[in-house]
Amino acid sequence: MDRDQFIRQLDHEQESLRRFLCALCGGDSFRADDLAQEAMLKAYMSFERFEGRAKFSTWLFRIAYNCFYDYKSRVMRTEGEELSEEYARRPDESADPSSRFRHQDLYLAIGNLSEAEKTVILLFYMEDKSVKDIESITGMPSGTVRSHLSRARQHLKAFLENRSRP
Repeated sequence: MDRDQFIRQLDHEQESLRRFLCALCGGDSFRADDLAQEAMLKAYMSFERFEGRAKFSTWLFRIAYNCFYDYKSRVMRTEGEELSEEYARRPDESADPSSRFRHQDLYLAIGNLSEAEKTVILLFYMEDKSVKDIESITGMPSGTVRSHLSRARQHLKAFLENRSRP
């Protein structure tokens, strides 16, 4: 892959990468953009090491997931777990007000999942990644990915059923 092909691939994956990070960041599009830029810069700086053993998007999402994980670790070390949990659930203030409520229950349900469950649900359903891709991105064994998917589905269903009750 030459540099021009790499840049085209990066451009092709940019929107889905930002969407994934925005959901992981609790809707904070500014933080997601920062992390996406960091991931794309890291990928660009090391594109010679991309060997093509995995899909390009899987390789890029792995870099982005590591950037998110590093960021979250820094926040927890410097600001404490309580603040980082509050930050992780903050809505995106810049979002169009009419669109903020369209899927509010679903976003609230996803926000209540554990980090691992949230990650696999977002990758599987929003980014259409396979279990094998998720395994490569997160470093979790495929059985663990499947287990998190199953539990996340149960948690989402329970949360949404409880929200719909009068």
